[in-house]
Amino acid sequence: MQLTINILLAFIALLHLYFLYFEMFAWTTKGPKIFRKFPADLFEKTKSMAANQGLYNGFLAAGLLWTFLIGDEIWRVNIALFFLSCVIIAGIYGALTVDKKIFFIQASPALIALGLLLLIR
Repeated sequence: MQLTINILLAFIALLHLYFLYFEMFAWTTKGPKIFRKFPADLFEKTKSMAANQGLYNGFLAAGLLWTFLIGDEIWRVNIALFFLSCVIIAGIYGALTVDKKIFFIQASPALIALGLLLLIR
């Protein structure tokens, strides 16, 4: 079970590192291809806003990766629960305000990892 949780934590962290890259460095090039519903002229206008979001995604990734460096099991689980909860909340908010796919891409892996962590607790 712990191996599955670690794989999920690493996957979610890598996903958020990709979000960091996408929002900070590829928003104007890849953004229109991913968010086809948005007007094309929107991406250049929102470049700094997207970069700010990317930075927050980097913080989420850093928090999840931090859990691999914590020796104390209780402390490690609590930090993982906190950052997974942040990911879930962000995913739900994104699904409600931007696109429902965000729930499945961002929040659902974190929900699974959070549920498994609570099971072993």
